[in-house]
Amino acid sequence: MSDLDAFRAEVRNWLEANCPPEMREPVRDEDDVCWGGRKFEFKNDAQKQWLERCVEKGYTVPDWPKPYGGAGLTPEQTKVLKQEMARINARPPLQSFGIWMLGPALLKFGTEEQKVHYLNQIARGEIRWCQGYSEPGSGSDLVSLQTYGDDQGDHWVVNGSKIWTSYADKADWIFCLVRTDKTNKYQGITFMLFDMESPGVSTKPILLISGNSPFCETFFDDVKVPKDQFVGEVNRGWDVAKYLLGHEREMISGGGAGGDMLSIGALFAKSLGRNEAGELDDPILRAEMAAFDTEVFAYRAMGERFMDMWKTGRAHPASSNMMKYVGTELNKRRYELVMAGGGSEALEWDSEETKGGARARSWLRTKANSIEGGTSEVMLNVIAKRILDLPGA
Repeated sequence: MSDLDAFRAEVRNWLEANCPPEMREPVRDEDDVCWGGRKFEFKNDAQKQWLERCVEKGYTVPDWPKPYGGAGLTPEQTKVLKQEMARINARPPLQSFGIWMLGPALLKFGTEEQKVHYLNQIARGEIRWCQGYSEPGSGSDLVSLQTYGDDQGDHWVVNGSKIWTSYADKADWIFCLVRTDKTNKYQGITFMLFDMESPGVSTKPILLISGNSPFCETFFDDVKVPKDQFVGEVNRGWDVAKYLLGHEREMISGGGAGGDMLSIGALFAKSLGRNEAGELDDPILRAEMAAFDTEVFAYRAMGERFMDMWKTGRAHPASSNMMKYVGTELNKRRYELVMAGGGSEALEWDSEETKGGARARSWLRTKANSIEGGTSEVMLNVIAKRILDLPGA
């Protein structure tokens, strides 16, 4: 037996002994998702138990070094762990912008003190982060941001606002781009970290077309930020921001793989009926869903290759743009087909039978996929210039 096979057997045994049955059921609503943080309330004992057991093992961030709360697994071992968790349909023990975005940035740019302090809190689910990037009026031109930090010697005084700040009203801390030099567009931004309960910080939810409100406006009025709460170098925050955006786009692109929805055609064959050959009875919808499933399987294979190359430092710097573009466009198409397969019932908005119009609300929510984290148009421009080497306009 190879070392990797032995590790797989070890993981399989550990999961069977430690993953509660309730944590192997599909996620039904937002309460089923564990975000952690000082404001988070566990839905049940099983959710809390699953997090605690994974924290103890380092499995909330398995590929992070052990001193920072991880398990110190190799890329190959991390892949095995994910495969074994998927095999039993185990829910992620912890969802976190700290894991997906800030953590990788701290691992690359943070001081040793910052890594030990913040990464362990993130890994244990003790701190929930939000992202302060986009600003009103800036659009896709992120570096035109105007939130300004005035140097007061031992601290900055920050004034300005951010928009589309996901879960800002629930977050404990924010990683935030702040202009600290008005004379240099790119080399005048600092990547700051500060508490959302700091005096002068306020949030206002933004109601979306889906009827939900994960996004907020965030306002800073004379917020004092200590001088040691920044990552990288002062006025060089754009370097950190660009690196973090790659991980954000990787996170968003994951929607294209469809999570635990293995085949959209198989899903709707159950509800729409099968013909004598056992196929989805509607031939036109069947062809569209089969074509879509084929693209998803190809995307998953591409994702496996991308992650292998990313973990070993061989991925093209713009690969995450390509993954983000394809993944978000696929997810939008997925929910178009979900709506088509659901018929008139999928348009229902409020009943218990449709879980409060879950299909319609999810479909409407996907419209933002090709905007958040960089629009599809921006992604295509980056792909054209940096991967295909096409000339600029």
